[in-house]
Amino acid sequence: MKTLFTGGIKSGKSRLAETCILEQAGANKPYYLATTEFFDDEMQARIHIHQQRRQDLFITLEEPVKLFDALEKCPGPVLIECVTMWLNNLLYHQISEADILQELEAVMQLPCDLVLVHNEVGLGVVADNRLARQFVDLSGKAAQIMGRYCNEVFFCSAGLKLRMK
Repeated sequence: MKTLFTGGIKSGKSRLAETCILEQAGANKPYYLATTEFFDDEMQARIHIHQQRRQDLFITLEEPVKLFDALEKCPGPVLIECVTMWLNNLLYHQISEADILQELEAVMQLPCDLVLVHNEVGLGVVADNRLARQFVDLSGKAAQIMGRYCNEVFFCSAGLKLRMK
């Protein structure tokens, strides 16, 4: 089973995704694959909020770049928090779009249960700089790949989820 939670920043998607993976895992601890690299105090504070919320309910793995390699080692259901930050990391490390999308395709074909969190960043205006436009385009392409492979897709807003698939 593969499930995608997408929506804007602070839409509730992370909390909803955590609830979903805990329900799927039952009595077992699911994996929490954290992808965020932090470069400043504000990002560290955001990460700390997520760490406090998940407490010891998950087996936490931190992998900002090699998503496929990390997932191959997980025998149980995995929450990926979040795909958007993973994309950001790969652009920062100057990985090509083709390589990024190829790895995402490989991740989505793994036979494990996944719950994915992804920010919807394409609902605003066209960005005024090349890197931002590249990120929005890549994010949209990634969302389409995940949407194609996922059994369930939810759009989140105001702490609520709307089933899309």
